[in-house]
Amino acid sequence: MRILVTGGAGYVGSHCVRGLSEAGHEATVYDDLIHGGHREAVDRRAKLVAADLADAAQLNRTFVEGRFQAVMHFAASAEVGESVREPLDYYRNNVVNTIALLEAMRRHKVRKLVFSSTCAVYGVPPSVPITEDMPKNPINPYGRTKLAIEWALQDSAVAWGLGATALRYFNAAGAASDGTVGEDHHPESHLIPLVLRVALGQSDSIKVFGDDYPTRDGTCVRDYIHVEDLSDVHLRAIETQAEGRFAGYNVGTGVGVTVKELVDAAREVTGRPIPAEVAPRRAGDPPELYANVSKAKAELGWHARLTDIRRTLETAWNWHRSHPEGFANP
Repeated sequence: MRILVTGGAGYVGSHCVRGLSEAGHEATVYDDLIHGGHREAVDRRAKLVAADLADAAQLNRTFVEGRFQAVMHFAASAEVGESVREPLDYYRNNVVNTIALLEAMRRHKVRKLVFSSTCAVYGVPPSVPITEDMPKNPINPYGRTKLAIEWALQDSAVAWGLGATALRYFNAAGAASDGTVGEDHHPESHLIPLVLRVALGQSDSIKVFGDDYPTRDGTCVRDYIHVEDLSDVHLRAIETQAEGRFAGYNVGTGVGVTVKELVDAAREVTGRPIPAEVAPRRAGDPPELYANVSKAKAELGWHARLTDIRRTLETAWNWHRSHPEGFANP
């Protein structure tokens, strides 16, 4: 298929573009290279259009020239704290720009979309593991913008036959197995790269926000899904998608890892001490978030292959050790 990949120069998007190319699809990346995208991350087999989704003329030209059969939509702002400080920026970039994309798809009769959603749409779940039928009560503007888009996709499926799949990621983690593409955010807020910066001597210690949660060691539990497993589930979703239907899936390993367990595993993988200091809890951090992935297994035939946090950390360590300054390295 000819597939438009918005945000395809970003962390998850770039890995998915590689997966598409390896599967024989023709990918066109549409990325403004501002919100976390890197030109160097784009697979050489893909075409890059460096533009903003708000540029209606360029977006229309790209659809005319590309004659796309499907879209993968990753382009978004994705920092929870920033979304609280600047909510209108998030509604503009995440919601308004997505509506522009959907309007372009409708004009050009493209009726297949895979959307990069998030487990943040659930807010604080009533129990774990999280299932898709649990209430959607996001607690920050980032999660609310993602849920708003899911609503727009459901309504578009009814109104004009859009086939849309929302993949609700848990914690994307790791790097390409060959060490050539990985995580490079500015500023960085994800736990694994922050831990590995300490291992590299770029930070003095890692902060553990709270050690008195009702979990097995007092620290928060999260589900870390490897980016190559994310690439695989996107490929399965786009290849099996039917028009006129919306479906949402949890995308995780189904395995919860505490912050302390992750830091201990990073010490083992890197052979470095990695000092840690306990800091006060962050407001809004649920004690446990991990996925029930039985729906994706049953309907998409997908399950995560990398469920051992050590193996995920090994891929991330290979990337960060060889690219200590990210894509800025020579």
